Amino acid sequence: MDVRAVLPPRGRDYRLDLLRGFANWAIYLDHIPNNAVNWITQKNFGFSDAADLFVFISGYTASFVYARIMMERGFVIGATRLVKRAWQIYVAHVLLFVIYIAEIGYLAQHYHDPNLENEFNVAGFMHNPAETLYQGLLLAFKPVNMDVLPLYIALMLVYPLVLAMMLRRLNLTLLLSFLLYLAARHFGWNVPAYPSGSWYFNPFCWQFLFVFGGWFALGGASESIKFIRSRAFLVLGAAYLLFALVMTLAGRFPELGQAMPAWLYDAFNPNDKTNLAPYRVLHFVVLAFFVTRYLPREWVGYEWPIFQPIIKCGQQSLEVFCSGVFLAVVAHVILVEVSGSLWMQILVSVIGIVLMTILAYYRSWSKKVDKAPAKAPAAVKLAE
Repeated sequence: MDVRAVLPPRGRDYRLDLLRGFANWAIYLDHIPNNAVNWITQKNFGFSDAADLFVFISGYTASFVYARIMMERGFVIGATRLVKRAWQIYVAHVLLFVIYIAEIGYLAQHYHDPNLENEFNVAGFMHNPAETLYQGLLLAFKPVNMDVLPLYIALMLVYPLVLAMMLRRLNLTLLLSFLLYLAARHFGWNVPAYPSGSWYFNPFCWQFLFVFGGWFALGGASESIKFIRSRAFLVLGAAYLLFALVMTLAGRFPELGQAMPAWLYDAFNPNDKTNLAPYRVLHFVVLAFFVTRYLPREWVGYEWPIFQPIIKCGQQSLEVFCSGVFLAVVAHVILVEVSGSLWMQILVSVIGIVLMTILAYYRSWSKKVDKAPAKAPAAVKLAE
């Protein structure tokens, strides 16, 4: 294979674990409506949010892990490993899908609140379970807050060809991905959803962020390091982040929005998440460059106890993400049916993150136990 890409150094990159753990916590908090605690998440301070970070890191990790396999063992082995990972994510999605619907159905009956079924888009399943389940298995039907994993699955299934091309023509692959992104936005391409509408995360647009993560891992960051460390980027990047902060806050506070020209406010509000608005992409790129500039791979702080829970959640990302989706429904129902006070909002947020962290530590311990070599049985002295 004529490889032009530059693979990252071997070994675990704790920056990815730290940021992925943060993304999982933020997604959980953002999935709880009317929760004051989610004001600490990224979405309130700029155009991009934790979903952008999750997709980017997924693309980065897929390239980081499977590019080396593809180079050392060939395209077929690397491709089958990617498809195997997509299958694992699909199985997790189906399991979560079934539990999620059962959870919402039970809570709706327990609290005599049928609006929950409509709020989480599972009412159709209650009326036509066979067809809705079939569409769910095809990833066409997705309850509320279950849109990220189908996107991840779809991108992983086509990524073997993309990754093989990236290893040969890194910048060209990113350019083609960007052209597909522009074409999808211009022509309105998307994937139909069931029973109506289209995917909330348009895969033709969001694929660019996934591929950008791969480009970043395979040499794009190192190629751009001079610009990333330049004073020009520091000034321009900081100015854009400040602009994004002001425009995002304008969407949160009507008084600030009314003080702006209508044409300026309307250009950025509401934030186009489905088709990944260009200003959203630019915001995330600037953040990624700033992280590269100021968060080194070999930082001693990754070993600090304060960061260990979030790093552990990043290392067990799939399990933590799925549990967060489940727990967010419970938290929302508690706030609606029991108490919506500020203290309750803080309580359900903290308890949810603690439970996700406990699960992450358990899964980490369980995997170590499974990989540990079996001890030789002690010799048994037979009685004479």
